[in-house]
Amino acid sequence: MQISPPRPIPATSRRARRLPEGLVMAVPAGLALNLATGVLVLDQGSGALLAGGLYLVTALLVAVAMHRHYPHDRIGACNAVTLMRVALTAALLAPLMGGQADGAHPGVGHIGGWTVAAIATLSLSLDGVDGYLARRSGLCSDFGARFDMEVDAGLALVLALHVYLGSPVGAEVLILGAIRYVFVAASWIWPWLRAALPVSYTRKTVCVLQLGSLIALQLPQMPQDVAILLARVASIALIWSFARDVIWLRSHR
Repeated sequence: MQISPPRPIPATSRRARRLPEGLVMAVPAGLALNLATGVLVLDQGSGALLAGGLYLVTALLVAVAMHRHYPHDRIGACNAVTLMRVALTAALLAPLMGGQADGAHPGVGHIGGWTVAAIATLSLSLDGVDGYLARRSGLCSDFGARFDMEVDAGLALVLALHVYLGSPVGAEVLILGAIRYVFVAASWIWPWLRAALPVSYTRKTVCVLQLGSLIALQLPQMPQDVAILLARVASIALIWSFARDVIWLRSHR
């Protein structure tokens, strides 16, 4: 799941560069999408405002990272789409912070329901769109690949929290949302974990299983036994995938 970190632009070049063209327009567009999703689609109030604030903080961090690492002079439709995915992902936090979602079980907490599943499906679908646009426009970059991967990780974490707080599935579902961040934390202790991994379709398949399972687990109609089994199977597959990559990185350090 790890890729090589983007090569930083020399300090002299960073001082001379401006923010990529289009970023100043894309950030408020993402905020509008975030608030519209939180207020109009998810029917949230204070939670939607908190989610909007989180989106703005994230967009600021993205702008700083783009200024330091992004090699092109325009954001392009590809990164604009990824920023919209950030907006949708942040909006999904609104039910967790401000009220119950449409599929909440009384006395259990919050659960995603059909609306959250639909929003997450849209965000996941756009994952293929931004890559296609990057290749078509010639704006592929290490930054764009890392940006896309981190949005996937954030989406997985938010969906896992929905499932954990609002369904009978146990804490094992948090593995599906937190394992990427555990891996990153471990890389600060063992720097060899930051090395680039070879392209693996097996890894990509497990990632699709991870996010697809988390979306399916939002549905309140899913039988309890099936939900628990799905969460455990996806968690085991994800642990195996990360263990496989760690073993490869250790053997090639």
